[in-house]
Amino acid sequence: LLITTLVGYLTASFMLSSLTSRYILEQQTIETVWTILPAIILIFLALPSLRLLYLLDEVGMSCLLTIKATGNQWYWGYEYSDFKGMEFDSYMLPEDTLEAGQYRLLEVDRRMVVPTKTDVRMLITSNDVIHSWAVPSLGVKVDAIPGRLNQTSFMATNQG
Repeated sequence: LLITTLVGYLTASFMLSSLTSRYILEQQTIETVWTILPAIILIFLALPSLRLLYLLDEVGMSCLLTIKATGNQWYWGYEYSDFKGMEFDSYMLPEDTLEAGQYRLLEVDRRMVVPTKTDVRMLITSNDVIHSWAVPSLGVKVDAIPGRLNQTSFMATNQG
């Protein structure tokens, strides 16, 4: 709003004014100020936004359970970090083994289980390509990127 008002005022004043000067028309310093001033204003607008983005991405330290999900080519690997030796792979079920009421491409042989009314921290990464780990009913969707450990948290309020 500030930039639009300033530019609009200057444009209107130059169009309505009949005074012209060689120094105004060929002024390099005013062009430099017109270029740098909006850039400085945009930087001051961006800094608080970057701080808020950083704070929103942080997961609280009060999580009671941490699960690491690793995306692979055709399956997900889960590791419950708080318990020793508790890790498993979850493969999709082939279409010919599905029973009535099961969803194609969503049913797996071993499901990840989380307790209800407990803060859960998810650490998500990938071994090969970019994957997307999502549970729409919990409102969670995070990309699994090779070489990067993304984190999110959620709380399951209902069973199922």
